[in-house]
Amino acid sequence: MKQLGLLQEIKDLREVWPHEALDFTPWLAEEENLALLSDAIGLDITVDETESSVGDFHVDIFATETGTDRKVIIENQLEDTNHDHLGKLITYASGKSADVIIWVVRHAREEHKAAIEWLNNHTDENIGFFLCEIKLYRIGDSDPAVKFEVIEKPNDWAKEIKKNTGLNETHQFHLDYWTAFNNYAFQNTKFSRNFNQRKASSSHWMDLSVGNSACHIAISRITKRSTLEIELYINDDKELFRSLLEHKDAIEKESDLRFDWRELPNRKASRIILEKEVNLNVQSEWNAQFDWIMDVCLRMKAAFKKYL
Repeated sequence: MKQLGLLQEIKDLREVWPHEALDFTPWLAEEENLALLSDAIGLDITVDETESSVGDFHVDIFATETGTDRKVIIENQLEDTNHDHLGKLITYASGKSADVIIWVVRHAREEHKAAIEWLNNHTDENIGFFLCEIKLYRIGDSDPAVKFEVIEKPNDWAKEIKKNTGLNETHQFHLDYWTAFNNYAFQNTKFSRNFNQRKASSSHWMDLSVGNSACHIAISRITKRSTLEIELYINDDKELFRSLLEHKDAIEKESDLRFDWRELPNRKASRIILEKEVNLNVQSEWNAQFDWIMDVCLRMKAAFKKYL
């Protein structure tokens, strides 16, 4: 039997990151490191700016939830939580109109855990506060390994109950459909490796990230026409749409799909859409619909990603 090493925690984070702004923030803003935090809290995050100005102050990281328009701020503290940083967190959230607020710290004091819990319990379902501790470990003389531990997070279950109380029949049907989709699709290893699961909602659409804040894949249930739509939705970037259009033949050949390319010059958004007629009301046909959705989303991501 192989000899096992002893896992040791590095208590002083400044052994690895001597300076918060000069060392830790640039490290966290790198894609592979931010992915560790993203995995811990369950959100895909794309950095927009570091040391982003808020009046006379600067928030450490200003970002976007990948595939949506939700704004994210991350405030770092390589020490125990304190009132000063809690005040800054709320000030920055207000100044940036943030939807997701993440406080990354060495150690969370009990009074600040309670404060974040209180904020989550007294804000609506669109706002979420996360309190995360950074942990560093090594085995023997190994390189340090980092782990983010979520101490406080939004009480999504309670908020979803409030949000969905009194749903009408149509909204309940949407919620049932997306719940069934999540339960089916994310049992598939290939699909779950390519896409992060989104919470089922009562909306007629579900968005999936493609790793680019300018666009995402959107799946829509169009009940009036009994169709499913899957599209690459480009938020507000006509240049991106035109650059993709230049590669239309290659994209459609590689994906073996034929899209409806809609620049929509009078609107901010552009759409690249595929439709399929289905019977949305027959639950026994849902799994076949889910198979089609999964297949198309995987092909789209593979074909479009190299041009994004």
